[in-house]
Amino acid sequence: MTSAPTTLVKSATFAALLPVWPAELQARVQAAARAADRTLVVLDDDPTGTQTVHNVPVVTRWNVETLRAELRRAAPCFFVLTNSRSLPSAAACELSLDVARNLRTASALARRDFTLVSRSDSTLRGHFPAETDALSDVCGPFDATILAPYFEAGGRYTLDNIHYVAEGDTLVPAGETPFARDAAFGYRHSDLREWVEEKSAGRIRACDVQSLSLDELRRGGPEAARAALLELPQGCVCVANLCAPRDAEVLAAATLAAEHAGKKYLYRTGASFVSARLGLAPRPLLNTGDLTNAGDGGGLVVVGSHVPRTTLQLERLLASEPAPRRVELDVGSLLDPARREDLLGEAAVRMAVALTAGEDVLVFTSRSLIGGADASASLDISRRVSDALVALMRGLKATPRFVIAKGGITSSDIATRGLGVVRAMVRGQILPGVPVWQLGPESRFPGLNYVVFPGNVGDPDALTAAFTILSRARTPSPT
Repeated sequence: MTSAPTTLVKSATFAALLPVWPAELQARVQAAARAADRTLVVLDDDPTGTQTVHNVPVVTRWNVETLRAELRRAAPCFFVLTNSRSLPSAAACELSLDVARNLRTASALARRDFTLVSRSDSTLRGHFPAETDALSDVCGPFDATILAPYFEAGGRYTLDNIHYVAEGDTLVPAGETPFARDAAFGYRHSDLREWVEEKSAGRIRACDVQSLSLDELRRGGPEAARAALLELPQGCVCVANLCAPRDAEVLAAATLAAEHAGKKYLYRTGASFVSARLGLAPRPLLNTGDLTNAGDGGGLVVVGSHVPRTTLQLERLLASEPAPRRVELDVGSLLDPARREDLLGEAAVRMAVALTAGEDVLVFTSRSLIGGADASASLDISRRVSDALVALMRGLKATPRFVIAKGGITSSDIATRGLGVVRAMVRGQILPGVPVWQLGPESRFPGLNYVVFPGNVGDPDALTAAFTILSRARTPSPT
């Protein structure tokens, strides 16, 4: 359809674009959202979707009663952590159907309507269009599915329908990055129209995918974008070109206006759209003075992600002074039933001794990546490794002062299965794109500061920076 996209110089490219829409839109979006009187329900395929929000709840169960309770609170938004990215496609589809059915029932019982966001990875890894198809089957039909993977804090931009990943001052087409070679969710195309055709196995043709251009958003603002949305062909997929926070605000204002005119959309987006749709103003990053740690034991960092950026961040933390006590888990041994229990038993003892003595501990999986023969086998390996990390957390007796979990599947499984989290509150971000949750009273460690650290976010020193902030945070005074 198009020639292969090339890398661009970010500063020069952005300087040549039209200026962003000049009007501030957050107050307008907030007013429109209040008038709509609907709850934005974000189905998050791993817990990193809370990267841009604050004072927003997250629930890890989606039975009717849990969803009804959240809807009855009439809050502007809540997240449902599904962790569906860790599942094979068929299982993720069944999960989506289950959530959608329960949400529809809960909505009727609570007498509260909702708007659906299917939040997924800003580097295009996830079960698309399987999840959006399932949601449409139950909660549709939708006038269009809006595809907006833009994520400012992570350097993910869409320009001329090409999705880019920023590496310094270079914009690399997403299809040329390591993310596109993901064992479970790999792809070839950076043009999102062609990506939709690729991921739908040709069912949705690239020529049928619509788009909102950056020029439309920046030249015409919310009114022009609203008009374009109203003219979309019924049931289409529409790519939203976004390169700045104001672009996302224009899109948010336009979608609210189009919905007010009677349209119904399903959103498949990165994290930035959620905060834009809520009209959330940026909040200062959390610092040491904002955080009170939960106990007097050591802090705990758990690293399961294997993406190159995580490995570099891990190396920096290991080289820092003072470095946390290191506990390395050999992945080959974790996958061997004959060696797994001995390895975990030894690691549990070392963790307990250090944490009880007030020492910070870093648990990480070995960096040799072991892949499966296909996507399903690779996901199975990831789940087995994650199961081992969960087993360590379940056996933890000492109360850690804080927990940092690095990686999407890792942070989800540790929260839900290791720490028993049912409901948490997003306090804000400790670094750009790195949220801090305060765990609810039902969890094993109520009030714990839990850092959901995406595998592909942050500069080389980001993990060390987050660890340093939390290790210096206050602990409660004894009473």
